[in-house]
Amino acid sequence: MAPNATFELYRDAADEWRWRLVATNGNIIADSGEGYRSKQGAERGIASVKRTAPDADIEEVGDE
Repeated sequence: MAPNATFELYRDAADEWRWRLVATNGNIIADSGEGYRSKQGAERGIASVKRTAPDADIEEVGDE
């Protein structure tokens, strides 16, 4: 993950909870991709990313 990136937790227009990971330059580098009914659900999504992303493999996909 980018150094000093920040998770932002917010409600969307449908009143669902979402998160986004924002780099220090303001660019969004990841987001929840879905709305959560509860704030706790969105926080669990953030925790999952924090726990698993540092060890995630990189796989190149596309036309061969």
